[in-house]
Amino acid sequence: MEDNKSTLETIDQYIAAFEPEVRELLQKVREVIQEAAPEAVEKISYQMPTFFLHKNLVHFAAFKNHIGFYPAPQGIEAFKEELAKYKGAKGSVQFPIHEPLPYELITRIVKFRVEENQKLAAVKPKKKK
Repeated sequence: MEDNKSTLETIDQYIAAFEPEVRELLQKVREVIQEAAPEAVEKISYQMPTFFLHKNLVHFAAFKNHIGFYPAPQGIEAFKEELAKYKGAKGSVQFPIHEPLPYELITRIVKFRVEENQKLAAVKPKKKK
């Protein structure tokens, strides 16, 4: 990808910057997230495609050898056994580009995060204007 990440404003622009094979993977991840979280809003945050529902829901990004998926530490913890075979960190997981991506698992993680964000939004006091 070119070094123009800081000027990206849409997920379409982000995806368009990659080679066709990677674009296809990114678009499929995007579609899986859209289906699992239809109320979420797309944006670019931290120079990555982001889905927002009350607050950041999940991020994803392409790298040389993997697709990074960022469902926050809670999303990783809740699915740690299924994610154990992948490299990752506290709030992220790396899905190798040259292996089939676990779309069904991504769907379940996103739905978990939607439920989590909706619960938090329901208990958070509304700000007075």
